Amino acid sequence: MKVFLTGGRGMVGRAIQDHAGAAAHTIVAPTSADLDLTNRDAVTAVVTSEAPDLVIHSAGRVGGIQANMANPAAFLADNMDMGFNTVLAARTAAVPKLLNLGSSCMYPHNAPNPLHEDSLGKGELEPTNEGYGLAKLAVARLCDFVDQGSDALSYKTLIPCNLYGLHDKFDPKVSHLVPAIIRKLHEAKQSDAETVEIWGDGSARREFMFSDDLADGVWAAVAGFDSLPQTMNIGLGYDYSINEYYAEAAKVIGWGGEFTHDLSRPTGMKQKLLDVSAQTAFGWSPSTSLADGIAQTYAHFQDLLERGAA
Repeated sequence: MKVFLTGGRGMVGRAIQDHAGAAAHTIVAPTSADLDLTNRDAVTAVVTSEAPDLVIHSAGRVGGIQANMANPAAFLADNMDMGFNTVLAARTAAVPKLLNLGSSCMYPHNAPNPLHEDSLGKGELEPTNEGYGLAKLAVARLCDFVDQGSDALSYKTLIPCNLYGLHDKFDPKVSHLVPAIIRKLHEAKQSDAETVEIWGDGSARREFMFSDDLADGVWAAVAGFDSLPQTMNIGLGYDYSINEYYAEAAKVIGWGGEFTHDLSRPTGMKQKLLDVSAQTAFGWSPSTSLADGIAQTYAHFQDLLERGAA
């Protein structure tokens, strides 16, 4: 197929293109310099001109708790614009299939864990990333409406758990948990620091999947698109505490100090674990262990440091 991919320079987009499954297709992945996804006319023109068989929407403004809390309006507006423009452009161009990548931030903060797809839209979102979650939820609903309105168009959504991996963002101002931990512990090792501080008490539980595993799941979804549910979680189905992520990363990096906890800092939701029963029924599961994923990500971070790019 001819596949139009948004977000091709991001962590997920690069993993999708680097995966062996991409070799069977022609991938068109314009960069943000080539195409402003917040410009609907431009997106519509490019998608119409390319006439792909499938659109994969993986683009987004992403960041950790600090970035989301600092600028919620931008996280809402940018992600809403990029998602709506991509989906509506695909509809205008009569692209038969679209795979939208959502986020577990779409789920209500008080929804029971593990988070089942039936809980979507049935409660208030987590305040620390509400703008991002609202945008992702709205784009997924738009896909539902387009799908329901046309027998010729099949637009579906995968909802990944939290992610980390190669080409992640390691800047503390915008990074997610795992790359932030990797950088913090690397710097602690380099400076012979005896302690490293953890926000909150470290008991909150999170489900982080290696980005290469998501790419594998995406291409499995493409291959089995007709049997893919309209909306499906994609993740590990198990989680770790924040303290456990720090401990595992410390082992990989080789830092042997002690952890302290700043209880004045926000921890976020106590747990955010996806129900992967639909994913299991679909016939896919991730394969990378936490230790292996952190090791690969750390090696990538060290390479960035050597090249002065981190």
